Amino acid sequence: MKLWVLLTLVLLWEEIQNGLCQQIKRRKEAGENRIKPGNKRVKVRFPKLKEKEAAGKGQSILTQVLDKGRFLRLGDTLTLATKTTMELRCKGTRIEWAYPSNLDTFKDSRLSIKQQDKYSQLILTAPSAADTGEYSCWAILCDGAECEKDMDRVSSTYIYFTDKDELFVPSAIHFEIIYLRPEKPATVPCRVTSPQIKVSLHREVPPEEVFIDGTLFSYNPTKGFIIQQPSPEHKGVFYCKAIGNNTPQISNKYQLLYVEVPSGPPFATIQGSTTVAKGGDNINFTCTVLGEPEQHINFTWTYPGQGQRPVSIQETFRLINRGVGHTTRFSQSVIIIEDTETIDYGKYICRAKNQHGETAVSAKVDSY
Repeated sequence: MKLWVLLTLVLLWEEIQNGLCQQIKRRKEAGENRIKPGNKRVKVRFPKLKEKEAAGKGQSILTQVLDKGRFLRLGDTLTLATKTTMELRCKGTRIEWAYPSNLDTFKDSRLSIKQQDKYSQLILTAPSAADTGEYSCWAILCDGAECEKDMDRVSSTYIYFTDKDELFVPSAIHFEIIYLRPEKPATVPCRVTSPQIKVSLHREVPPEEVFIDGTLFSYNPTKGFIIQQPSPEHKGVFYCKAIGNNTPQISNKYQLLYVEVPSGPPFATIQGSTTVAKGGDNINFTCTVLGEPEQHINFTWTYPGQGQRPVSIQETFRLINRGVGHTTRFSQSVIIIEDTETIDYGKYICRAKNQHGETAVSAKVDSY
């Protein structure tokens, strides 16, 4: 009897021990993923390169530095007062800038640009109404010695420098010629120093205000008046009138000339002073191009005695008014050979080149 009771107690003790072990195991499994504060480091997930690029794309990298270390991310336009120093920053380790041409033309000492470790800094002291225009910056990508503009990291802002005494952006040219072509819009560049200024366009003779319908004629304060489809009836002398604080101002005058020569490679001709010559004669060849009024022509010559004897080359151009407001540029290059020798006989080739292409023409001179 006593043996049976003792055996029962032993079995009961083993059951109790097994139950306690199972409870401890379950508690451990349930709590094994718990993190005790301060006992385990949390791994920080950094964004992948593509995620960084996606986040930065489309955001402006151009900012204005305000007082007390504050910054303003710039949009399409910004209006500032004159005579107050402006500081811009462009994010990047290698940055290039563009700004109104008057600051570059005269190497203005008021402008300074410095590249820092993580940004480029542009500072303009004592800005004036003439400094109104587009300011832009872009990052440069380099692969060894080859560098290119990063088109995904380009920012620009048009900045107005307001001046109650200068409603129009001043220009060094007081009478400007605007060429009208039927195939592309023309702009009368009377820009203003504030987008709030009201502007109108006027013809001088006969005196009248031009109706701005928003289609054929439109106005953009950052560019001026835009003529979408120029025609001969738009030629003449024009000016703009601006009103700010009830005080009108008149812009410079603009001569609008209609161009009859279409855009394209130069139309060139060549004419020699003679087709035959003898030793000791002086000869010349004239290459002529009729083209667009402001289109520069680059002339080059290939001739028989090239590199063996001296020649004289003279280049000239003039604008020809062909009536009713039509204007053409008359460009010429003349090659002169003095005291002709045997090596001078042969073909003379003139090449005339503009931004649209190149044309070659030739003429010969033979010996008697």
